[in-house]
Amino acid sequence: MILTITPNPAVDETYGLELLDVGGTNRVDAPLRRAGGKGLNVARIVNSLGVPVIALAPVGGDGGRVFTGELVTAGVEHSLVHVAAQTRRSMAVVEHGTGRTTVINERGGALSTAEWDTLREQVLSLLEQGTTVLVASGSLPEGADEDFYPWCVREAKRRSIPSIIDTSGPALLAAARAGATVLKPNHHELAAITGEDSILDGAQVLLGAGAENVYASAGEDGLFHFAAKTPGRWDATWLPEPLVGNPTGAGDAVVAAIAVGLHRGEGHSSVILPRAAAWSASAVLMPAAGELHPSHTELAKTLIFSSSSTRD
Repeated sequence: MILTITPNPAVDETYGLELLDVGGTNRVDAPLRRAGGKGLNVARIVNSLGVPVIALAPVGGDGGRVFTGELVTAGVEHSLVHVAAQTRRSMAVVEHGTGRTTVINERGGALSTAEWDTLREQVLSLLEQGTTVLVASGSLPEGADEDFYPWCVREAKRRSIPSIIDTSGPALLAAARAGATVLKPNHHELAAITGEDSILDGAQVLLGAGAENVYASAGEDGLFHFAAKTPGRWDATWLPEPLVGNPTGAGDAVVAAIAVGLHRGEGHSSVILPRAAAWSASAVLMPAAGELHPSHTELAKTLIFSSSSTRD
């Protein structure tokens, strides 16, 4: 099975309206409410394709009860660690008239030392139960140990299990130094932690630190893949025309495609990269994160590919 870890989950609420009146009063229908967080979105996509997956997350309070109930209804296999901190909310406002999405994320409450220990114990237990790929995604809650993601990488590596880390800031660089199989930053996150304006140069920093592969998403400019075994080279793919929709789950769709590819033992540039780009594009067409539009197979046929060792 694929194991997804979401240390800072949320109850996602998605509101839709024609145009957001900033500073005014906006009337909306009841939101689409579901268990969320980046790792949960990955698990939801993987589950929808019939690939075995289990989602691990800490949950607490009334938000945790909503979170748990929705996961049960959705049929996503899960392992939840009950904690004292209230599960946070993440609110997305999608403007149908402009295609813009405004996201408001609550900060996650801190976990106690004992709660972190329990979460780590559950990770170790699940790694021993047939895990084929470890995915750890999203931000860390307040006061978290920044070694958590590197620790996940090291424990997976000890068991010859590939790891995918999708995060930002110091935790991203720390995961690279731990030898993550794949890192998945977007171009803003890559520039912020490496100080490099070029996607190629930024990826080389992470590869030089110890990561084996870097997938960097750059919105309309495409999805790039870099590998430590071919330094200085990149492969990229993008759509001939951008899509209008809700982009909040696009990056999670990329991670889901990578996880499924590693689970199946498929090649990066030949299979995983184009699938990831098509899934990412199709996710934009869905009202909420964690879903693929049925057109993803057709979108894959329209992708434009490029490969180079010089252009950034």
